[in-house]
Amino acid sequence: MFDVYITKAAKYLPNEAISNDEMEDYLGLINETASKARRLILRNNKIVSRYYALDKNGKSTHNNAELTHSAIQGLFDDSFTAQDMELLSCGTTTPDVIVPSHASMVHGLLKNKNLELNSSAGVCCSGMNALKFGFLSVKSGSTQNAVCSGSEKASSWLSSNKYENEVVNLKNLQEQPILAFKKDFLRWMLSDGAGAFLLENKPKGDISLKIEWMEAYSYAYELETCMYTGGDKLENGEIKPWNDYDPNQWLKESIFAVKQDVKLLDEFILVKGAESMRNALSKNNVTADQIDFFLPHVSSYFFVDGLSKALAEKGMVIPMEKWFMNLANVGNVGSASIYLALEELISSGKLKKGNKILLSVPESARFSYAYAYLTVC
Repeated sequence: MFDVYITKAAKYLPNEAISNDEMEDYLGLINETASKARRLILRNNKIVSRYYALDKNGKSTHNNAELTHSAIQGLFDDSFTAQDMELLSCGTTTPDVIVPSHASMVHGLLKNKNLELNSSAGVCCSGMNALKFGFLSVKSGSTQNAVCSGSEKASSWLSSNKYENEVVNLKNLQEQPILAFKKDFLRWMLSDGAGAFLLENKPKGDISLKIEWMEAYSYAYELETCMYTGGDKLENGEIKPWNDYDPNQWLKESIFAVKQDVKLLDEFILVKGAESMRNALSKNNVTADQIDFFLPHVSSYFFVDGLSKALAEKGMVIPMEKWFMNLANVGNVGSASIYLALEELISSGKLKKGNKILLSVPESARFSYAYAYLTVC
């Protein structure tokens, strides 16, 4: 078994930062009316800027594979080129196509050489799952290096034209043409971007991060779906998939819109997060005072105080000065968020040899959690 190091991190955020007041200029108005929920949601999540791979006409400037490819380009230098890659492992919630896989599409843009691919699906944990695949590959000696990524192109899924048919249908039924909160909620939470890590079996350069361990947990066996797309939730809590709907319903009922059961999110996301983190630390004999930098991926600053309290109740007191987050200025970029946060921390100059870093990523889709514990070398 080999030690595994993150020897370089890179990111790509498309176009210019977009303020809260500009969001509907890019995503568009639904029923030619400003969202009544937008200001409330933004006040709670405290995101002040984010990035979209769109222009003001709602036209794409990049697809997901292109965002990922651009981030990966930042890993290459004289000591590591595209020709040196042995494994490409990509995670995303929002692939450009259902088939081929996201990693295949990224590899097609790299045009480098034959190599192993892995694509991880899901929501925020897909980026961590991609990282763990690379970690295990290098650790086992199957490969000497791995390029891992998390990326999202959520903006196209959130554009107003994806919902207009539903609103027209509501008008025809003489109902209020107002988008359900479970759909409108996520329009003001998600954004675009990509991050990438280079994993190698030896440290390199001024700073490398040794991956001590990674752990992951799922509570899908006991909890129903909370965040979903490509289906709709029935009264019994089950998800009816898109391929069981008639094609005309796909547009009329916004079947492919991203939806969130906010009540379920509020009830379980912090409780299960604290429980899983306690299990991960206990399993690896790590205590909270052995964490110098805590990087929690949170979808909204609304959850920060609650998460701190939930962790403390489980015996994990982490002072806020050890928390490192960039949500306010970068936005919630799903599977890419943990990559973007760690890249920013590495670039900040704050790290010192021997520092311990804990990465914490929740996924509300059906309540999954992933962790990584790193040592600065």
